[in-house]
Amino acid sequence: MKAARLSKKYSRWGWIFVCPAALLICIMSFYPMIQAFILSLQSGMGNNLRYTGLRNYVRLFRDEMFITSVSNVFVYLVIQVPIMLFLALVLASILNSNKLKFRGFFRTLVFLPSATALVSSALIFKSFFSPDGFINVGLMQLHLISEPVNWLTNPGLAKLIIILVITWRWTGYDTIFYLAGLQNINPEIYEAALIDGASPVQRFFKITLPLLRPVILLTTIMSTNGTLQLFDEVYNMTAGGPGIATMTISQYIFNLSFRYTPQFGYAAAVSYTILIMVAFLSFIQMKAGDQK
Repeated sequence: MKAARLSKKYSRWGWIFVCPAALLICIMSFYPMIQAFILSLQSGMGNNLRYTGLRNYVRLFRDEMFITSVSNVFVYLVIQVPIMLFLALVLASILNSNKLKFRGFFRTLVFLPSATALVSSALIFKSFFSPDGFINVGLMQLHLISEPVNWLTNPGLAKLIIILVITWRWTGYDTIFYLAGLQNINPEIYEAALIDGASPVQRFFKITLPLLRPVILLTTIMSTNGTLQLFDEVYNMTAGGPGIATMTISQYIFNLSFRYTPQFGYAAAVSYTILIMVAFLSFIQMKAGDQK
């Protein structure tokens, strides 16, 4: 009886502590999501809002600017995310080695880019790749180019530079997750594999990767989510240019809301496409990660 009363008491106090946080989540997250969905079914502004059903969603399929922004985002996603996760895994393996001296220093160094302000890092790289920036000056001094390259006004080069900046900034963040996962693997497993004659490559593919699967799945979902919502780097480096060659979905939403004639209903519909894509890709990744 006493144990039952204590259990009920703890359960009651647990709900008391959880409710404020749950209430804040509902107010700050779920309520805006519901309001955004209602807004996506409307057109007009202010008191002139009128219900138009799924017209905004139908419009998406013939909106060339939206289609271009989606294709740009998937270019970043397909190229940048695998490269970043591979580099993070390699760095984590190196930083986890007992033979590496000053490991704390190097771990801090790898993580520092992800601690810098998004706007600051984007503007620094923009200055590096400007016509009179560090990159052009260095390449000209090495006689690799004869005249400055307009990196950020070339569609292909601009995409590559954005991929470079995102990779530079977020690789260290994923490295910390992999490092934590590696430190949770029992060293005796590697010792047993070594005694059995397993090579470093075999130990990596037969032990490290399978045991890191949950962490790899987590970082893949987070990276996919972040890339689909990419905004700061592109907005501050190219503003979506040249033309709309580097524009992302989030920047298109910003333009629809604040730069063009405000179309809040259509902007809300575009924002829900990100939610749908994130949910769909996360579901596929989780299903793939669950396979034995």
